[in-house]
Amino acid sequence: MRRGSPQPRPVQPDLRYNNLNLQTMIKHIMERGKRSLATRLVYQTLDLIQERTQKSPIEVFDTALKNVSPAMEVRPRRVGGATYQVPMEVPADRRVTLALRWILESARARSGKSLPDKLASELIEASTETGNAIRKRDETHKMAEANRAFSHYRI
Repeated sequence: MRRGSPQPRPVQPDLRYNNLNLQTMIKHIMERGKRSLATRLVYQTLDLIQERTQKSPIEVFDTALKNVSPAMEVRPRRVGGATYQVPMEVPADRRVTLALRWILESARARSGKSLPDKLASELIEASTETGNAIRKRDETHKMAEANRAFSHYRI
């Protein structure tokens, strides 16, 4: 078992918009070390958002991330032989990670032509409080609300 937690690695902001969350998204999209491809896909997505909404793409991205980020989640806790789903507040870094994961998962599940097209649609919908990523957040909140009776078992 690990003694303590690993030190988080510092993330450098992306080059075009100087945004840390955007760089994190590029790293989540990246597969098999192809960072330049992932970067190109993300910037194409932001250009599509600019065309479709006539707003700042970073503003839409940040709004979508804020809307999808969960406030509460359930964590399993064993007490005497029974496992309870205990609602807990989500730390800030995990909120961003979960939001990015849900947005990408929803975008990849969409039917469409290209990843930038699907991702742009998902981000625009998430910024207006609709879409599958928002539905996932609402399910997580409902689960936490339903298990509120076990909140005294906090870890």
